[in-house]
Amino acid sequence: MSEAIANKEERLVCYNANIAAADKDPQLSPETGKPLSKVNTIRFGAGFLLFGVLWMSGLGIVSAVLLPMHYKTIEGADPDALVGIVNAFTAVASLVANLMFGNFSDRSRSRFGRRTPWIVFGAVLGGVTLFLTGTTHNAVLLTIFYCACMFGLNCMIAPLVAVLSDRVPSGIRGTMSAFYGAGSTIGAPIGTMIGAFFIENLTAGFAVAGVLMFLGGIVAVIILPKEQSADFLPKEEGSFKDVLVSFCPPKFAGAHDFYKAFAGRFCMIMSYQMINVYQLYIIQNYIGQSVKESAVTVSVVSMIMMVMSLVGSFISGPVSDFIGRRKVPVVVASVLFAIGIAMPWLIPSTLGMYLFAGIAGLGYAVYSAVDQALLVDVLPNKEEAGKDLGILNMAPPLVRCAARSSCPPSWCPSATTSPSRPPSPWPSSAASSSWPSRRSSNPTSSPSPQFRERRGREGIGSFSKTEQQCKTK
Repeated sequence: MSEAIANKEERLVCYNANIAAADKDPQLSPETGKPLSKVNTIRFGAGFLLFGVLWMSGLGIVSAVLLPMHYKTIEGADPDALVGIVNAFTAVASLVANLMFGNFSDRSRSRFGRRTPWIVFGAVLGGVTLFLTGTTHNAVLLTIFYCACMFGLNCMIAPLVAVLSDRVPSGIRGTMSAFYGAGSTIGAPIGTMIGAFFIENLTAGFAVAGVLMFLGGIVAVIILPKEQSADFLPKEEGSFKDVLVSFCPPKFAGAHDFYKAFAGRFCMIMSYQMINVYQLYIIQNYIGQSVKESAVTVSVVSMIMMVMSLVGSFISGPVSDFIGRRKVPVVVASVLFAIGIAMPWLIPSTLGMYLFAGIAGLGYAVYSAVDQALLVDVLPNKEEAGKDLGILNMAPPLVRCAARSSCPPSWCPSATTSPSRPPSPWPSSAASSSWPSRRSSNPTSSPSPQFRERRGREGIGSFSKTEQQCKTK
């Protein structure tokens, strides 16, 4: 017993010495106190990349395409109202899960490491419940399953992002963050493309999404270098009150950069989600495309974003490490994103969405590439990396609530009432523009009563010759 205690004490001394050495030399790993080998560097990069691709593509299949369509199959429920309700509940679930599992992983003392068990558990929970979300036509059960999926997803994300702080040298964190950012930004359009393929076969699409979510955590654990045992670390002693206190965020007085990073991340993600969450409704209701036409547009937008994600992510991260700064890429990303997000407002058509995908996609990829490295750099206490990163990663679920409240339901009308030109979802004078509907490409189709009334109000004039013929017939 005494030998075992001595051995644990020696390992703890080495553990603290490795962290101290890594603080002085950015090329040393905090886990081993040595530089990473080329093989382990590749494994970290591949693990972060595939994790981002798999979980984001699985979630993207559902959130961007299948779930909005699934809402329409629920009898007695308004799809737009259901979007708001589900978003609100899942946002709360994500807020709780991020902080909870980040803190729990900090306090874990498993022989499999502090982070690995939680990643595996999250993969199972997230994958199963994501599939179950598409198997029910009960709004309450759907909300419960989707909230459980958010718990599983954040049970993976919070511990895995903490690996950047625990095990990756600070000198290559920008590059490793770029792999994770590239994975998530590439995974989103991949998921949207796969979702468009299953737009008329929802159950199969939800099954594929669940498998991808599950594989995200499992594949990452297999590829990443094996985490060292944490059974030698001192156990956290204390009462239930002490556990609750451990969830408290850092004091503002000693963590100014921490809260600045949180505010900046919140603003960037919110601007992205205000379009992304309503992408399908915008294309169908605002631009006026049918279900099949919108599937093509969604796929093209996704492909453009995927290409720009590759370009932006794999340039931004290494450049950030080379210059030793994180703020410059963030500023460049913000400018690009602001320009791109204005495109659908200035050009309310399919072209506007394509330009948004190209310019904003590049900006968001540049930002995502250095995002996690920036967050790790501003952590006030490395021993509480999981909890503090969980707080910083609370920005996305908060964004979902804020984005929904910033987009009134009247901007995104239900697909059950399909005026040829519904109210604009863009907060600008573009709402008063008189673009013709693309809802139907058939010249003999009769315009809707709403469109007739609007044309008369705006003094556009009489219907075209084709429309008059249709009316006569």
